[in-house]
Amino acid sequence: MTDEVAPRRGPIVVGLGSPDQGDDAVGPAVACAVAELGLCGVETAVHEDPTALIHLWEGVDVAVVIDAVLSGQAAGTITVREVGAGEPSLPEESWEAIGRGGTHAFGLATAVELARTLGRIPRRVMLVGIEAKGFEQGTPLSTEVAASITDAVQIIRAMASECVGSAA
Repeated sequence: MTDEVAPRRGPIVVGLGSPDQGDDAVGPAVACAVAELGLCGVETAVHEDPTALIHLWEGVDVAVVIDAVLSGQAAGTITVREVGAGEPSLPEESWEAIGRGGTHAFGLATAVELARTLGRIPRRVMLVGIEAKGFEQGTPLSTEVAASITDAVQIIRAMASECVGSAA
């Protein structure tokens, strides 16, 4: 009997956030914009709950996750951090502002570290955080955050192209 290696999918681009809660909608907005590009070999998904990541990452070699953050930078600032299998664990306070109540209180950093502990984290995981201005229910994206979508899509497009190109 031979050990078969499961085929790897990816990259996958996941937008986290609530579409009707102000700047929390930026993750889904960026993921949808990436999907519209129709990049060959790139899957996209939108979820409100970071706990879904562990299942989404099954069989994935490279993942990009976009979410709104509150780190004190100017609204619309984009931060990219690699946290995949070969990277050190995230400090407890990392990306803590991503989750804001309900099941979303189980934040992105917790999902990353749980996947790492379970041995289910992809080889490469890039977190793309976009600094938010507000999360009020029923409000649209702030002007600053909406203006960052094009730049975020270009960053993700470059990452995805690099990953798809290196897999070929």
